Amino acid sequence: MRQTATTSIWQVIAASAVGTMIEWYDFYIFGSLATVISPLFYPKGNDTLALIFYLSTFAVGFVVRPFGALFFGRIGDMVGRKYTFLVTLSIMGGATALIGFLPTYATIGLAAPAILLAIRVLQGLALGGEYGGAAVYVAEHVPDRSRGFYTSFIQITATLGLFVSLVVILAVQNAMSKEAFSAWGWRIPFVISIVLVGISLYIRLRMEESPIFQHIKSGGMTSAAPLKEAFAKWENLKRVLISLFGATAGQGVVWYTGQFYALFYLQTILRVNGTSANYTVAIALLAGMPFFIVFGALSDRIGRKKIMMLGCLLAASSYIPLYRAMQAAAGSGVVTVLSQRNAVTGAISLTPLALVNGTLQPASEVLPYAGFGGFITDPIAWKLILLVFIQVIFVTMVYGPIAAYLVEAFPAKIRYTSLSLPYHIGNGVFGGLLPLIGLIVVAQTGNIYAGLYYPIAVASVTFVVGSLLLRETRHVLIWQEFEERPRNT
Repeated sequence: MRQTATTSIWQVIAASAVGTMIEWYDFYIFGSLATVISPLFYPKGNDTLALIFYLSTFAVGFVVRPFGALFFGRIGDMVGRKYTFLVTLSIMGGATALIGFLPTYATIGLAAPAILLAIRVLQGLALGGEYGGAAVYVAEHVPDRSRGFYTSFIQITATLGLFVSLVVILAVQNAMSKEAFSAWGWRIPFVISIVLVGISLYIRLRMEESPIFQHIKSGGMTSAAPLKEAFAKWENLKRVLISLFGATAGQGVVWYTGQFYALFYLQTILRVNGTSANYTVAIALLAGMPFFIVFGALSDRIGRKKIMMLGCLLAASSYIPLYRAMQAAAGSGVVTVLSQRNAVTGAISLTPLALVNGTLQPASEVLPYAGFGGFITDPIAWKLILLVFIQVIFVTMVYGPIAAYLVEAFPAKIRYTSLSLPYHIGNGVFGGLLPLIGLIVVAQTGNIYAGLYYPIAVASVTFVVGSLLLRETRHVLIWQEFEERPRNT
């Protein structure tokens, strides 16, 4: 079988990565601007209720992701990888841009939140098809011996999307007054996605279909019923379940703990200044980004399973000591929280309490932000950056090799369908629910470390299930399905 030239491989990676980056760009833009946008799309008079409705709309994107995985995964296995993620990119990018033009509640009334909800459903469905398409498309172009290395570049795109969104938001905010940004400037980050989508579509339209899918289709070997073959046949369903509980569930909670829960803990529990907390996590992510590639490449040498299971084990056993160290480093003295529930909205609010002269008092804000220069020279900041960076390393261990594993775990004719579902359940459900579960558990118990019990439990289950049942796939030659004799790679 023909092998893709190195130059073309990098074009394939670029074409796939840009679209996946837009997925995360959308995620961070929508979430980061929640407090600015939510009052604009819901009735006036209760900003808290508006924020809850807005975040619920945001959460819909997670809920429908597995359905998008099934819908677009089926198309990807029947029609083609390239065609499918062209469609998902167009839907996702178009919907993101549409938010930038959407009239507010003051203009069109209840139609505004209804349309916003519909847009989020479309985005969630598209997200469900995007990652699987990108991972499969790259993996089916690259040599077997270096699949972990090449697919790890797709894994970087989540962090890259965060940085692009931060740069765009900060640039727009600095270019206008706070009032102008709240009134109309918030639309600009959404509209900019038109440019990103246009560039990605231009690149992707020039690419050929995956060579493996071309071979399947020309040989009449495509599946007529990918969903049935993927989930109604026990042999493949078993692979799906093992991949979910033995890989992606643990990967999902480790990913969300090391980035989103760490930020929640710094801001909400430890009372670290919001801007300082954002910079803490952002710097840790930037420093950790190369390790996606390091562990992806290392998985080509020693195996995907060993690295992912070690990442889950280290995370599960280290979270409590790491978060205790964060509490000590922050210096806010927080020992517990007082939770209150809004009688109207049901929203939970937390008040961190510190022990002062033997009595519990509301904790004061720490690490105040008076400029990046002051922040970066503060020793407290560097202690917190280091502690978050360690968690990001766990993220890179479980996430760097997983795209290569998922591609190698399933047969080519139902690969897109099979891998997309466990990935999006593991990340969208197990991982996506982590911040909410963590908030509820901390509020119910008053224990500032209790929110970690959930990721510790899920990562532990994944370590046990994965260690016992997950098969090592680094020696899998995905072209071998179609060849009479094995290839030397």
